[in-house]
Amino acid sequence: MKQIQEYKKAGEDLYHRLHLSTYPIAIKYIKSAEEIPEGVMRPSTFGKKMALCQAFTYARRWGTSVAMTSEDNFCTPSTGFHRWEDIAIEDLIESQARQGWHKDIEAEKKRIEAAFELLGDYDIERLREYCGFICSPLTETGFIPDSVLVYGDGFQLTHIIHALSYEFKHVPNSSFEGFGESCMKGDLIPFITQRPQIVIPGMGDRSFAGISEHEIGIGMPSSLLFYVMDNLFKTGGKMNMGYPMKFMINMDLNENLTPGFKFIREKMDRNK
Repeated sequence: MKQIQEYKKAGEDLYHRLHLSTYPIAIKYIKSAEEIPEGVMRPSTFGKKMALCQAFTYARRWGTSVAMTSEDNFCTPSTGFHRWEDIAIEDLIESQARQGWHKDIEAEKKRIEAAFELLGDYDIERLREYCGFICSPLTETGFIPDSVLVYGDGFQLTHIIHALSYEFKHVPNSSFEGFGESCMKGDLIPFITQRPQIVIPGMGDRSFAGISEHEIGIGMPSSLLFYVMDNLFKTGGKMNMGYPMKFMINMDLNENLTPGFKFIREKMDRNK
């Protein structure tokens, strides 16, 4: 079994080798608030609330460890999806229909059923075992994470996907809807299914958590972190794109490329 120090070291290596602009995030699900260590920030202790995606932002940008439970989370739909509160699925569907995100309640029903289907054979009610999670920068984690969430640009994530797919054993297979992306596919689904998920940040992610326009993410079960590091930059061998990217430089160009280039070259040659 990997030790905490090994997770921290892998987080450091991933951060530096891919030149990530923010820290990878370590996420651990808890069954009791008593599992929250001292020194971990919890919004409710300050009389405040946050969304789960905002907690991720504090972890990856500020290096802060944050604990989130229902008491800390103002994004009630994500609390409902995580089953941290006793709320009927029908009421969860109704809440989303009232938001107007989709055409009607039937569309919302299909959407939420599809979201739970991503959890596979896992008994939805077993999610009630958990009451929240702790997230921190992976480079400074004080716990062994259940999930790891990494944000980056498309090129950086391509390298991670290539590593996961190197033996075609852990190929991400994701669907997208633009809602609940980071708080479901970034942490919960990889933890429960033990499969990686691509995250295209949705409306809440962008508006609440300040995720920039170019950023996307990938959530994975924590055990796959070491698989990624073992296979990073192996795809294609010497042809691997690397980081910074190894662009193919055309060596067959000359002054005849454009009329202006050609004109000046001819002038230079006549003036010799």
